Amino acid sequence: MTHHPRVHCIVTGGGLSADGSRWVACRTGFFLPVRVLSRLFRRRFLKQLSAAHQAGHVAFFGEHAHLAAPDAFAAWLAPLRRQEWVVYAKAPFAGPEEVLAYLSRYTHRMAIANPRLIADDAKGITFTWKDYRAGGRHHRKRMTLAPEEFMRRFLLHVLPSGLHPIRHYGLLANTARVRNLERARALLTTPATPGLAIPLATEAAALPDPSTTTARPCPCCGAPLRIILDPAVDRFVLHARL
Repeated sequence: MTHHPRVHCIVTGGGLSADGSRWVACRTGFFLPVRVLSRLFRRRFLKQLSAAHQAGHVAFFGEHAHLAAPDAFAAWLAPLRRQEWVVYAKAPFAGPEEVLAYLSRYTHRMAIANPRLIADDAKGITFTWKDYRAGGRHHRKRMTLAPEEFMRRFLLHVLPSGLHPIRHYGLLANTARVRNLERARALLTTPATPGLAIPLATEAAALPDPSTTTARPCPCCGAPLRIILDPAVDRFVLHARL
């Protein structure tokens, strides 16, 4: 639950040519020079962060309040410009389907799942965590934090209001995704993957008509239950978004 900002990117191993007449694939066994990618991301990220600070869009509180001063903030950023940033680029070992399945769960997950919570008592909040440096069966350990510290760490993972956690660019940009994918499949002679389209007609026919269905009573208060989300429809919507 420590502060660990990161960005996951799903990138195709090629793309459409500027005129859309060819599929340009990357070299076999090579995608991008990782060191160059790392330094480019570092430079652009820090440039935008500095611009946001100069525009007054970055706020500091408590022990970090002094960083509101331009000189103090510039001095704080200086070591980050020299430090090597971690960039990891690899082809998916188990295929793209496994990567998409993992990230679809990852993007809708909070900082900690309920099964990891062990106790909430006078000592504090106890939960399990994985120590990847330990290895073997001893890597799962327990930690107890004061409620205030637990909430502080938990809130580090709550996204700011208005932030879009998932964005699509280039080949998968929302405005041209359908057209681009159809063109790419035609050039690669690859058929569309079954199941990615939402089968509205067949699914709608299989769902009960709410006007003719008697609502089940709530087991707690006895009032009629009202369906606000159907798992079958939701499954297809989430699948289509991938």
